[in-house]
Amino acid sequence: MIRISNTIQLQEIKVKDFKVLKTLMNDVYKEAYKHFWKDAGEWYVQSQFSKINLEKELSEDNTSYYFVLFKTEIVGVFRVLWDKKLLGLENKKSLKLHRIYLHQNTQGKGVGKELLNWLEEEARKKQYELIWLDTMDEQPQAFEFYKKLGYQYYSHCFLDFELLFDEVRKMSQVYKNIT
Repeated sequence: MIRISNTIQLQEIKVKDFKVLKTLMNDVYKEAYKHFWKDAGEWYVQSQFSKINLEKELSEDNTSYYFVLFKTEIVGVFRVLWDKKLLGLENKKSLKLHRIYLHQNTQGKGVGKELLNWLEEEARKKQYELIWLDTMDEQPQAFEFYKKLGYQYYSHCFLDFELLFDEVRKMSQVYKNIT
């Protein structure tokens, strides 16, 4: 268990936790993104948070995958890919924040900000220079959140998931220099 603050902790996710993960993301992910999908996000949750995909993601080198606990309750997930380069900035020692999903009940309580502050501190200790992530353009509150924390737009791509509505396919890559 990693203590971030008096109310926030990170608990490492293990393969045996796959049912808890899927149940959590069925609630958290779908609540935030169901309107992006023709099937209300069912395919995404079933594929990305399955036991098979969890085993694959946990077996990848240089990855950290956690449940986020707020006041002892599991409220989200946080996944970091250490040593993941951003195309075009390969000369920087970089990491990618691959997943940060938090229950809507935690919004406005500083949980996301505390997590990103902790990540920056850990990255600096390990001599990283840059943190980057992908964020959905059609989730403006998320985009604004990262902007307030000093992240800036770098590039974008378009997701090719078949069940995703065309108008929400754009995903921006944002980054922050931390040196």
